Formats: sequence, structure tokens, C-alpha cells
Amino acid sequence: MSALITFRKSNINNIMKEYATKDIRNVVLLGSTRSGKTTLSEAMLYEGKTIDRRGSVEEKNTVSDNTEYEQTNQKSIIATPLYAELGGTKINIIDAPGSDDFCGGALSAFKVCESGILTVNAQSGVEVGTEIYARYAKQYEVPLMVAVNQLDHEKASWEHTLETLKETFGKRIIQLQIPVDVGVNYKGAVDVLTMKFYDEKGAEHEIPAQFVSEAEALREELIEKAAEGDDALMEKFFETMELSTEEIRKGLTAGMLKGETMPVFCISAKNNIGVRRLMEFVVNVAPAPACDSTKPTSLFIFKTEVESHLGEVSYFKVMSGVLNEGADLSNPETGNAERLSAIYAVSGSKKEKVAKINAGDIACVMKLKNGKTNVTLASPGVKAIPPMVFPDFKYTCAVRALDKNDEVKVGEALNKIAAQDPTLKSYFSNELRQTILQGMGEQHINYAMWRVKNEFKLEAETFAPKIPYRETITKTAIARYRHKKQSGGAGQFGEVALLITPYIEGQEQPRTFKIDGKDTLLNVRSSEIQDLQWGGKLEFNNCVVGGAIDLSFMPAILKGINQKMTEGPLTGSYARDLRVYVFDGKMHPVDSKEIAFIIAGRNAFSEAFREAGPKILEPIYKVDITTPSEYVGNCMSDLNTRRGMIENQEMDGSFTVLHAKVPLAELYRYSTALSSITAGSATFSMKFAEYQQVPSDIQKKLLEEYAAQAEEED
Repeated sequence: MSALITFRKSNINNIMKEYATKDIRNVVLLGSTRSGKTTLSEAMLYEGKTIDRRGSVEEKNTVSDNTEYEQTNQKSIIATPLYAELGGTKINIIDAPGSDDFCGGALSAFKVCESGILTVNAQSGVEVGTEIYARYAKQYEVPLMVAVNQLDHEKASWEHTLETLKETFGKRIIQLQIPVDVGVNYKGAVDVLTMKFYDEKGAEHEIPAQFVSEAEALREELIEKAAEGDDALMEKFFETMELSTEEIRKGLTAGMLKGETMPVFCISAKNNIGVRRLMEFVVNVAPAPACDSTKPTSLFIFKTEVESHLGEVSYFKVMSGVLNEGADLSNPETGNAERLSAIYAVSGSKKEKVAKINAGDIACVMKLKNGKTNVTLASPGVKAIPPMVFPDFKYTCAVRALDKNDEVKVGEALNKIAAQDPTLKSYFSNELRQTILQGMGEQHINYAMWRVKNEFKLEAETFAPKIPYRETITKTAIARYRHKKQSGGAGQFGEVALLITPYIEGQEQPRTFKIDGKDTLLNVRSSEIQDLQWGGKLEFNNCVVGGAIDLSFMPAILKGINQKMTEGPLTGSYARDLRVYVFDGKMHPVDSKEIAFIIAGRNAFSEAFREAGPKILEPIYKVDITTPSEYVGNCMSDLNTRRGMIENQEMDGSFTVLHAKVPLAELYRYSTALSSITAGSATFSMKFAEYQQVPSDIQKKLLEEYAAQAEEED
């Protein structure tokens, strides 16, 4: 998957130096697609002397986007760990994908990074993707800095961008810089923390006269904001109305950790303008890892990848203690032991051997036996670190091999790919009899299928999966069935009379029914309620009196009913939400056996089900759409065509959030459709809500399709 990995010779002169915890910063680069994260990471590596020549996305030679797929599509797909050094501090950088389809990389980074840089395109201002990742950061309590990028572009608008930032994030936004000559002649920025002007080459100058007044006003705001972050600083501010630069930094750190402050920087990553000042801020203000090197060793694996010529590579952060080359650690949950024979600092495809690393640092190791994503490895007695939690899947498809002989191989390939990506799931559905692939969007699925073709050399295709319908009943029905079989001296005999009625949660169990034209009270001798694996309930009641059926045959009758519950008579879907009353029957002293009552119970249930007003239920999902307000009408119209029911809408900053319920059958490739009608500016989430009866016209269509399919299979 990755380009050829390069290693530095592991002689003593080339082994990477050790960094103390206090001299480490872990930062994730976030932002929408085309915000310039990869270009920014390249500039940071150049400033930090990790590379001596900057690559570009267009030339396909950047350190982070180093896979064939990323280079071809010119977008980040994989969250890439990198590092740079500035002033003796190691800055570990994770360049996260911009597309929400690949949000797993960013969410993994949140587990191991103490801060994030939110890149914003100065041409567009705050986009939906910007807000999404800001929300994720808030959820994971990762403080953010904002880097307004591409201020050198002819269509850049600082005023619009700043306005959208304030509109979205409110009082958290604190402007640290004033850009000078925004556009193709972008000159650099006035920094109100240092009260200096930094030109396009990073040289420091006095503030130009026309910006002095604005800079002084912003510095006052900055001091007040810094004072709010710390009680002691607030007291000093009230006394002196001034804070030192170091005190401002301290206050900003505290404010960022509380989620109350988002400092804003002005940069052009392409021309390396303002990048060093941003990195200096990371070193001086961003929080260091809250880890203790004196405690027993533990590490957390946040990412695994299969890389060319190397096999499986596990990326981790040392959460406590010191990790030495050759260390023996174990999984606290399973007890599985692992030896970390060699440890590498990592910057994209470059791996650099390290003898040991301290708590807070990020590195990788090759070919662990059981070291997968979300796994803790630790010294004896250390507890496992809580695993990462990822959002629900948003895209589901079925997969089949073009060559039927490759079906098993395709399934195995997808399982291997999914094992590396917690936001991807592959499994064979016994219910649907299909291989199912779930991910965060169509791009995500397309990437997985690209890997199947290019890495595993298998041809496969995706298509719309079957819908997991459910069947239930709407009225009461009775059926009797006698199973009688005679072969030679052995016979089978069992007769079952049962009544079925809908099960409604919270409804008291009815006891009186009309049987053979008479109101009959059924005396329930025993009752059992099953929570079905596929949802809903089955209540089974034994109402037989007088020994018509021996009690020992009741489990067999229930077994037969359970067998038929997995294959409803309408579409072969699972049945749910039923009450069954076995009230009569017959048995034979010699020929009655368990198998006879299984068959009798199954067939009696099937006949009753068909007469009980059977209905098809469909899965309904709660869909939340976040979109710029100008596309609300498009989204609502589209939902109406999908039989969606809009429940309400609300404003969230500059965006509108639509809350709706939509049948799953109408959501295949919805992410693609939503992108099309909103110019790629909207996003959504979906979560199972409930099952509802399908409309009568839809049920008729489904019955016709099922009958045609059954005839074709015959």
C-alpha cells in the first residue's frame, strides 16, 4: 500500500535522539478537503529539518500522501504520523484526512494528540468539514489552534474567513495575527503576541505604522482572554492591566485546555509564510503530554497498516514509563505477550530507529503477533487504556466476486482490510446471504475495493444490499396441524393447536379469545418471553390442560416455532413481536416423539401466521443532515423523494441541521446524492431508530419481487 520504506542506518551516529516528555508536542492537522493540511505538514517538516526539500501534492512527492491511491486522487486518505524538531522540542504531527469518509484517522489521532491545528481555506472560510472536526475535537477534549491558510490566493478573503470563524465558534476565537496584503502579494502577518511583523521570509520587523492601532487593540483583547484562563493571572491583570508575554502564553494554554480559546494564525503553507511562527506557538503554548515517565511502561496502538516490504506496522503512543528496544510487554486484557524487538520514529515512509522513547512520544514497531488497533501493551499490573469509540457506519453495500470461485478470497481480503480500519466492517450476513461491507461513505468503500483489486489482485463489485425486512401480524389467528408418519414399525405423531396474536410492548397479556365461535378463557400454565436476536419479542404460552400434550413436548413445539420465525411467509424475513398460545393437541403413547412436535408446531405456526394479517416491517433510520442554509430546500426535497419524514430543524452556527426519519431502503448511496445536491458542502449521520410497517403499495411490490425471485430460483 505504501511506497518503499526507507531506513536510516542504525549505527550509533544515526540513531535518533531521545526526547523528554516535557519536550514533546503531539498535534493533529485537521480541516476540510482542499484546506491545505498536507501542504502545511510539508512546510512544518521543512522548517523542522526533517526534510531538506519540500514536495507538493501536484508533484505527488509529499511525505504524508505517499500511497498510490492518495497521489492519484490528490487527497489524504490515511492519517500519517510525521515529526519535526524546533528548538529542541519534537513535534509529532498526524496529518489527518479532510474527508468525513475517512474520519477514523482523525478520531484515532485525538486519542494520542494533546492539541490540533484546524486549517481553514481563506477562499471558503468555515466549511461543514471544518465544523465537523471541531466538534470531534470538542468531544475528545482536544484544544485547537486555527491556521487560516492560502492567504496568498487571488480569491482569499480574510474578512469573510474571520467572520465565519467568529460566527461558528463565537468568543473562543482570539485573533493573534493581522495579515498584510492578502492575495497574490501576501506579505506576512503582524503578530500581536510578540508585537512584531513577520515578512514572507520569516524575518522580524517593527509593526508598520498603519497596523499599530489595530495591533494594540487586539493585544488588549488577547491579554484579557489570557487572564480569563487563570485565576492568578486575572488577579494580576486587575492590579496592573498588563501581562508579560510568558504570562499570556500561560493563560492561553489554560484557556485552550478548557476549550475556551482558539488562537487564530495567518499562513500560506504553499509559500511557507507564517509556518515557523505557528510551530513556535505549538512549542511554547500547546500542552505537552500529560504522561509520567516514572510509572510502569504502557503503550496504546492507535493505528495499524500493512505496508509494502514491511508487513503489518503498529503505530503507538507511550502512555506511561519508558519504552526500551527489546521490551517485553503484554495485553492486560488477554495476557498475550509481545516483544518489541525494534522501535522506529516515523515520518511518513521514513522510519528511523530509536533505542528508547519516553512517555508521550509516538513511534511504530513491525510485525507484532497480536498488536492491533485499540490494543494496550503494558508492564504487569497496568490496566488497559479505554479503547477508541467510532461513529456509526453511514454507507452499506453488498460485495461479490466477479469470479464465483473467488468469493471466499474476496471475503478474506475485506476482513484483513477492515482489521486495519475500525471505521470499516466486513461480514457475511446469514440473514441476507450476502457479503456486507460498511464504511463512512462511498469514497471510503471505493478505497477498500481499490485495495482488494490492487493489493490482493481480486476482481469484485459492489451493489445495493438486500434490506433486512421484518414480518409481523396485525390480528389474531388459530391453526391446527397434525403430523403423522408411519414407516415400517416406527411412527411419528404430534398434533398442535395454537393461537397467535400481536405482541405489543407494555400491553397486558390477554387471556380470553374467540375459539370455534366461543369466548374461551385460556389458562396460562407457563409463559416465556424471548428477546429475539434480530429485534422484537416472542411470547410463548403453554395453555394445555388435561394432559392433551405432555409438558415434555413443549420445548419441541417452541423449537419448531423458532425455526419458522427465521423465515416469514411473505418475504422469508425474520418474524417478530408475536404471542403464541398452545391450547390443545394430541399425542400418541408410542409414536409421539420430539421431532413430531417440532414439525407440528412449526407448520401450525406457519398456517396461523398467514391468516393473522401479516405485514412487512422496514428499518427506519434517524438521519441528521448538516448543510449550509442555501441548500436546505434541496435537502428537504430530496428527503421527500425518499419517503423521509422531517421532524424538525435547527441552526448550528452558520449551518442548518435537519432531523429526519428515513427508510433504509431509500438510503443506498445517499452520501453521494447529498454531495451532489449541496456541492459537496453537507454531511450527515445515521442511526437505526425503529421498524415500521411499509406502505401497502410498497408491500405489494415486495411480495411480487419475492415471488418472482422464488420462481427464478426454482
